[in-house]
Amino acid sequence: MTKVGHIYLIDDDESMRISLSRMLRELGYLVEDYASAAVFLEKSVPVSPAVILLDMQMPDMTGLDLQERLQKHGRKTPIIFVSGQSHPHQIVQGLKRGAVDFLFKPFNLEELLKAVADAIDFDSRQLKRVSLDVEAKKDYESLTPREREVCGWLIKGLLNKDIAVKLGTTDATIKVHKARVMDKMHADSLQMLVKKYLESNLENHPLSS
Repeated sequence: MTKVGHIYLIDDDESMRISLSRMLRELGYLVEDYASAAVFLEKSVPVSPAVILLDMQMPDMTGLDLQERLQKHGRKTPIIFVSGQSHPHQIVQGLKRGAVDFLFKPFNLEELLKAVADAIDFDSRQLKRVSLDVEAKKDYESLTPREREVCGWLIKGLLNKDIAVKLGTTDATIKVHKARVMDKMHADSLQMLVKKYLESNLENHPLSS
């Protein structure tokens, strides 16, 4: 049975790469292995949920160098660094840049599998968050300019009558706009509207005034 999860294994140690790939495939993961960071950059296709098992010390490009390149390309697949010899500053740097874990060779199999499962779960949640942001932005873009104004004031906690004064209209008109905002934003409560607005950073959307 195939697990829901993709593993990119990048290690210049061929015997390590072959044995680890075989074991992970036997456990049901989809595994792609690469002998170098350069080959990975050239040939890999981003999928999700996934994790990158990345050797820190490689001759052509270090793990930290690859991590930096991926960040510049906007690729957010979580990284687990694997290393036989790393200096403390490398570990700190890798974790500061967002690596989810750091394992030392020879590592415990149980430790590896837990790190992989946690990273794939993290990527699943990351993917879901991106999907929710895309939906929220699409919903927000469906609002008319006046509805976006009303939405902005609702987020700030103003009552219908106060928004009516701000916009120079009637309470009844604001009620209609509010109902349309809630419908288009797929929010069944003001709390949900606020949550969507803040989590998807709609305040900084180009259409926000």
